Amino acid sequence: MALNLSQKKEVVAELADVAATAHSLIAAEYAGTSVSQMTAMRKKARENGVFLKVVKNTLAARAVEGTEFECAKDALVGPLLYAFSTEEPGAAGRLIKEFAKTNDKLQPKVVAVGGQLYPASHVEVLASLPTLDQALAMVARALAEPATMFARAVKAVAEQQGGGEAAPAEEAASEAPAETA
Repeated sequence: MALNLSQKKEVVAELADVAATAHSLIAAEYAGTSVSQMTAMRKKARENGVFLKVVKNTLAARAVEGTEFECAKDALVGPLLYAFSTEEPGAAGRLIKEFAKTNDKLQPKVVAVGGQLYPASHVEVLASLPTLDQALAMVARALAEPATMFARAVKAVAEQQGGGEAAPAEEAASEAPAETA
């Protein structure tokens, strides 16, 4: 269905808003993908913070002007599905990779991150990025490690200085006379 001028402006404005705050973009060929596959992909995209849209390339090119995805403007050729990661950089990569496993018609064509254009093979790299929870766990582990090492060192020094003596509670129990029945 053809869009009138005001509808086209709305689509461009919506895409421009998403592109201004998105972390990554993947454009993929989708021709031959069934309606049920597209519906499942859209549902999964909403759950994972991915903005998924099928739109004319000329409208997408206008929408990415002035954003870090402008580098992909010239590569937008053919019928494409646009996947913008809105919450974490690897979300769109994981989504496209997952659905491409079961649908050989879904082929990534463009990957853009941080103002750089990458070949389609970089979907694998993008998909392998840790999720936000995984990244936070890695940072927490890295921050906790020095404190853990310090605690072990203090304990080792205390044990060396104490000469392996029993703890005060154990000493009191060993000094008390044993009751006989």
